[in-house]
Amino acid sequence: MDASPLCLLTVHAHPDDEASKGAPTLAKYHAEGVRTVLVCCTGGEEGDLQNPSLREPGQPFHGLTPEQDKALLAELRPHELARSAEIIGFDVVEMLGYRDSGMPDSESNQHPDCFHMAPLDEAVGRLVAIIRRERPQVIITYGDDQRGYLHPDHLRVHDISGPAFERAGEAAWYPELGEPWQPQKLYYSMWSKARLLAVHEGMIKHRGESPYEQDWLDRAGQDHRITTRIQVGDFLWARSGSLRAHATQVDPNEPWWFGLDDQQLADVYPWEDWILARSLVGEPSAEAIAAGELESDLFAGVRSAAVTP
Repeated sequence: MDASPLCLLTVHAHPDDEASKGAPTLAKYHAEGVRTVLVCCTGGEEGDLQNPSLREPGQPFHGLTPEQDKALLAELRPHELARSAEIIGFDVVEMLGYRDSGMPDSESNQHPDCFHMAPLDEAVGRLVAIIRRERPQVIITYGDDQRGYLHPDHLRVHDISGPAFERAGEAAWYPELGEPWQPQKLYYSMWSKARLLAVHEGMIKHRGESPYEQDWLDRAGQDHRITTRIQVGDFLWARSGSLRAHATQVDPNEPWWFGLDDQQLADVYPWEDWILARSLVGEPSAEAIAAGELESDLFAGVRSAAVTP
């Protein structure tokens, strides 16, 4: 691989996903001088208004019909995404260009422009073109176990990211889409069981109650798959700020998101956890992971071959 400035690219399904999954990690790397790229696969056109205060008199959704709601949401969500990306510090925002597919088995799943309906090779090609243009060494995407949230667009993000990681470096694939570039590491995002329990206990301590019901606490975790843990306690403002930027999608009074303030969250769980899915530069051994010796840097094994910004 040719020496190149460090670049981290993350792939998300809709506007607001970049805020809820990995915002502190991306903000941290941006602050270190790493080039950060957000790929958003859809425009979020099928989202619903989640902030009840926007229906109050004098607010933009007051008195609107459901059809008017959808039209205004489609108009506002790109602006919310731009503000969120600015807060996190993304250097580039790339739209993959598909329409939101909506929830499983909804009518919108059959829209010809939706992500769910896109031919796989076409969608992979669009992502390959961005990878070759931006030249990231590290890519973050959604994992292979999404039983907790079967949104078609989230499943599709995973489906295109693995092939794009492989094909971006192969000249035989999409020769018209730019010079081949081979990323070195592919990570899956995750919310660990350890984090869930820590936040739950923190909210009971600080608020006297928690929005996490027992079925959430009883869910099986994937913590045994964690390979990488990033210290982000000083960057949790990126999560809270970017979530609030998505004013139509996030209720600022919702304890699910804001039951702990940034400092309280840093006190109970100051990390973000990742699964290293593929690596061309080595990876932690099973023995090291079992002993708790996790990576602390997404660019572990990469930095020596890259140009320091």
